[in-house]
Amino acid sequence: MQLKPLSRFFILSSLAASALGTSTMASAAFLDDSKGSVELRNFYMNRDFRESGASQSKADEWAQGFIMKIESGYTEGPVGFGLDAVGLLGIKLDSSPDRSGTGILQRDRETRRAQDDYGSAGLTAKAKLSNTTLHIGTLQPIIPVVMRNDSRLLPNTYQGAWLQSKELEGLTLDAGKLTDISYRDSSDSEEMTVFNGGARNIVLGSTKTSDEFLFAGGKYQFSPELTGSYYYGGLDGIYKQHNMQLVHIMPLGESQSFKTDLRYVRSTDDGGSNVDNDAFGALFTYKIGGHGFTGGYQKMSGDTGFAYISGGDNMLINLLQINDFGNQDEKSWQVRYDYDFAALGVPGLTLMTRYVSGDNVNLAAGGEGEEWERDTDIAYVVQNGPLKNFGMKVRNATVRSNFGSDLNETRLILSYTLALW
Repeated sequence: MQLKPLSRFFILSSLAASALGTSTMASAAFLDDSKGSVELRNFYMNRDFRESGASQSKADEWAQGFIMKIESGYTEGPVGFGLDAVGLLGIKLDSSPDRSGTGILQRDRETRRAQDDYGSAGLTAKAKLSNTTLHIGTLQPIIPVVMRNDSRLLPNTYQGAWLQSKELEGLTLDAGKLTDISYRDSSDSEEMTVFNGGARNIVLGSTKTSDEFLFAGGKYQFSPELTGSYYYGGLDGIYKQHNMQLVHIMPLGESQSFKTDLRYVRSTDDGGSNVDNDAFGALFTYKIGGHGFTGGYQKMSGDTGFAYISGGDNMLINLLQINDFGNQDEKSWQVRYDYDFAALGVPGLTLMTRYVSGDNVNLAAGGEGEEWERDTDIAYVVQNGPLKNFGMKVRNATVRSNFGSDLNETRLILSYTLALW
């Protein structure tokens, strides 16, 4: 018998809680250092395709999400052992076959009808020796070569093993292997593949998917102002990638700073594709009081666009609400403004608006592609009272392109995290 997502969510909650409850005989720290929470995330999304003659004029859905996290402490002894659990559940509030496809609900591939609920559950075994930890099971990494995607109702997850060491002050080392992925709008685990949307022009051979993504690298803080990192990531049989980043923050006096963020990524094929891309990005941010002014430039070169695991996120500086401007030969620039209203005595209220324009895209059918995107986010987090940490965010985006879809999009997100203990 296959359990419904709702059943899996609550069964996992009971199993994880029982495991923590019975662990007191092995180690008090296992339980004393544990923590559990449930994030309630209400998500409405409307995407207007604005395409004459399109088979679907818009995607418009509303859903309620539950993200449960339970983390144990570690048993006593030279090597400590622990157990983490995650439960993800999405419930449909409003949708229809002619409005589905926002990515916040799982839908039937044939009827295009969104399912009433979907979700997944996972356990992660962990071990700790000194300042080195090993996690095996369900993972949600956020490192340059492999990043979870948390831009919809539920985040995506991976299965695999992840070793992280912080034995030396200022140095973080990571190594691991991923075997499959669960997409943000799916209950299933699948093999991984490379994202090939837009005009990336990536061609795959007989190997379309892979069950092996290897990664290794580290980040070092040279000084309080300067941090550098190098990471390798490879999707077996599809692509290999070398990722480098350098970040410097220069204090300029009271409530002022200047941040430089430089990134370079070299991607090549691994025998089963034509991946060949050099990605360079530079961001410069000046902050004064509650204001933040940012300018950036990103350039793609090589025989294809930027490569990364489909269903996850990437670290391109022009990764926005909808696009990442990572198409073949694309050049793009960004201007951005941020304001924190705490400077005016309204803590918790923030504003972000940005504009990115890209051109020089190499189109497979010939010609040069151009596109632009404008984003605006307004967010507020309640600071005090019974609704403390209740968050509200409105996200709006406009996209125009001569080779892709013209889009207008609005997202409304309400979130609240409840501590279980």
